[in-house]
Parts: sequence; structure tokens; C-alpha cells
Amino acid sequence: MTDAAKPLILSNARVVLADAVIEAGWVACADGLIVEIGEGTPPEAGEDLGGNLLLPGLVELHTDHLEAHYMPRPGVYWDPLAAVISYDAQLATCGITTVLDSLRIWREEGLNEIGSETELLADAIARGRAAAMLRAEHFLHLRCEVPMPHVVAEASEMIDRSDVRLISLMDHTPGQRQFRDEAKLRTYYRGKSGGRSDAELDTMFDKRRAYAALHAAPNYHRLVEMAQARKLPLASHDDTTLDHVRQSIADGVALAEFPTTVEAAEALHQGAVKVLMGAPNLVRGGSHSGNVSTAALAQAGVLDILSSDYVPASLLMAALLLPDVVSTISLPAAVATVSKAPAEAVGLFDRGAIALGKRADLLFVQVTESMPVIRAVWSAGRRVA
Repeated sequence: MTDAAKPLILSNARVVLADAVIEAGWVACADGLIVEIGEGTPPEAGEDLGGNLLLPGLVELHTDHLEAHYMPRPGVYWDPLAAVISYDAQLATCGITTVLDSLRIWREEGLNEIGSETELLADAIARGRAAAMLRAEHFLHLRCEVPMPHVVAEASEMIDRSDVRLISLMDHTPGQRQFRDEAKLRTYYRGKSGGRSDAELDTMFDKRRAYAALHAAPNYHRLVEMAQARKLPLASHDDTTLDHVRQSIADGVALAEFPTTVEAAEALHQGAVKVLMGAPNLVRGGSHSGNVSTAALAQAGVLDILSSDYVPASLLMAALLLPDVVSTISLPAAVATVSKAPAEAVGLFDRGAIALGKRADLLFVQVTESMPVIRAVWSAGRRVA
């Protein structure tokens, strides 16, 4: 009998439901699903959580952190399957039980970054999944850099994989969106690329602007068509102006990643586009790129989803911090930004909340000195951390 098939009872917990908290509750699971939820003493003895939090497993839609495990130093490449296993273990111990691994669909000659290894990493994830090596459930998020000359061809090679759940349309052309301030882009690339000179960056930026002029519009429309034909959710990236928002809404974008201004975020929210912001932004108290803060959008009532982006541990930290930042956001509403809302945004309605019939993806969390400490993680009823 597998662990998921054994009855699991978790008792004496603060059980955070989608819209309420049971202060002294219990949850029973069988065959990987939640089958009973109650208050007080369960009918059978269970694992006593000591009055600590019981949360739904976290759902992550945008993390490219796998790259840090595959290329731990510039130009140093790790075994891809070993990198996936290490990355997966980190996610699970941070409470992430479902993840969309964000793989970049672009490469740029001369940059010492991951680009052409996308299929290699996707295959390593599939191998790990098939061999039951992984703790979290993994899907794919294809990050398409729209102005790049070969992005459509490269996306075509990946888009029909059964584990693709999201496609994002990005444009990091110097002088717009996230990098309207070109100086910030220079700082970014100096840190990423080993101290490039201004002359080298001038050449790179000129090439990027030329790519955008030639390829951005036709590539964008083709990628939208490809996603719509397969009924795959689309995400915009770094919406900044109302023109960006109008384009996103017209093309049926479901999710807006990291809008850079309050104006754009409010318009997206009004247009029924889910707004996703960075958990590190909230934990750090602001954007590392100098754009709008996650806290500002939460205070404006237009934050729907949090993403750990480049720090997996930030997801739970930010969710528990959110009610302190905005007093009108309840603990269940805050937890929903890292569980129910992201799950539903990509059609995963079988998880994301502690509710009858949902997957038994659960976290036992103790808060000590204001820091959440994960004591146990279950994925579909099987303990994975």
C-alpha cells in the first residue's frame, strides 16, 4: 500500500480553509484526497499538530529557479536530472507542491546564460516524473521572449508537450516595460554577464532594438494564435501602459505577470485579468527593478496571485506577511494568493484549497519569531518533506 492510500488524519491544527479558519480543527485524507474536515477531536487519533497552521500546498506559476541548479556558476553545467531533483527538493521543503517550471524559449548569442537547453531540462523533468523521483507535481511554463528571431520556431518544438500549462509573452527590449530605465538594464546585465563594458552593452542593446523592430509584432501575434489554438492560458509580462493592458485584454490574456505600474494593474484587474506579483518584492519591501511594489498593489485591492520568482522560500513568507501589510486581507484570502488563485488560473481545479474532494496537498507550518517554519509537507496524501 502506498503512503497516499493510507488514511491520514491531522488533528489539533489551525486549519486554513478558502474562506475561514478552524481554530482547533482536523483533516482526514484517503487515497490522496481530503475526505473529512472537522472541528474539535477527530473520530480517530491522528497526528497532533500542536495548534499550529495547516495550509493547502502552495502553487507556483513562475519560477526559473531550476536554472540556478542546472548552471550553479557561469559556464558550469550540472547533470540536468540531478539539477531537477535538487530543485524539486528545495521547492517541496519550501511548501510548493505544484509548480510550473518556467523555461525560457529564447537564446542570445554571446550571453553566458541558459537558452538552448530548454528541451533538455523539460526532458529531465519528464524523466524524474516518470521514475517517481519528484516530490512536487511539475508542469511547464514557456517563457517566450517575443522579439527574438527564432522564438516561434522554438516554441513550436515545445508547445504540444502534454505538461505545458502556461505561455508568457515577454519583451525585455531596452527602454520599455520592466526596463524603461535603461540604466537598470545595464546594471542587471553587468551582474548577470560578468562585467560587460558599456560598449558591449551598447552593441547588445542596439541588436535588441533591431530585433524588436523586425520581429516583435509578427512573433507576438503568431504566439497568441498558437496558444489560443491549443486553449493554453496566456500570460502577459511587465504591462506598463494602458496600451499594453488593452493589448492583453484583446488577446484573452488570463494572467498578468509583474505589471510595473499601479495604473496598469488597476486596468488589468478591471478587465478580469489576474494580477501576479513577486513574493520577494513584498518580503523585501519593494521591487529590485524600481517598479511598483507588491504591497502597493495589495493596498489598492488589485493583487490576485503571488509568485516566488527567484526565491522559493519567499512564497509562504509573503502569504503570511500579507495580512500585516494590508489589514483588510484575511489569512484565508492571503493564503489563497499562493494556492487556490494560482491553481485556478491555469485550470487546476482539483487542488489549491483544504476542501472535500481536493488533492491532499498540505503543509504543517509553525511560526516562530514571526518566521514560518515548515514541519511537514504532503503531496496527494504522501509525505514528501
